[in-house]
Amino acid sequence: MSTLSGCKGQDACGYDNLYIQGLGFTSALSPVLFREGASCGGCYEIKCWDDNRWCNAGNPSVTITVTHTYSPADPNDGIYGGDVFYAHFNMSKPTFSQISSRGAGYVPVLYHRVPCKKQGGIQFTLNGNRLSNLVLVSNVAGEGEVSAMSVKGNQTGWISMKRKLGQNWECDTALVGQSLSFQVTTSDGKQATSYNVVPSNWQFGQTFSGNQIY
Repeated sequence: MSTLSGCKGQDACGYDNLYIQGLGFTSALSPVLFREGASCGGCYEIKCWDDNRWCNAGNPSVTITVTHTYSPADPNDGIYGGDVFYAHFNMSKPTFSQISSRGAGYVPVLYHRVPCKKQGGIQFTLNGNRLSNLVLVSNVAGEGEVSAMSVKGNQTGWISMKRKLGQNWECDTALVGQSLSFQVTTSDGKQATSYNVVPSNWQFGQTFSGNQIY
């Protein structure tokens, strides 16, 4: 396993502002870990391992939130650059510098999943158009990975949403002019329901805060 300084990934989770959306240190995942977007929002603790040439003193760790994936371009690009089946973290420079700041490109790491620690509630950003509602979910605590999502207008029952891209969830029911409730389910089965968290006069592009996963 390895990690690379300087993120070259695409924002396949759909996040448009990593700082405002409370994501902290971030990383791209190789396809085998990314699981076609199912890993978006999950958190890993990553530690530089057994390489005194490149690891920061004390072999410190950093906790990252998964925000995107990347496609290995050149099979000769680094040790494992072209291997889509290899576990690999492609970090932003601020993230990478937490574990290695000695000019390395790739370093061996130990990693494991950890609960995501977030401040405030789950964030719902309303995008799309009058015919197709697109909701970006962010700042999800606990497991972090959203596996299912439903929406309810004040004139509808609960409607299951479809994953559109990473943490973007889509619903084709017209909901403009209705107050909205959301139910978020994470990959460990825990749920958070936020009733009437969005007022009826909402506009596309607005973000609202709901209940958190506990």
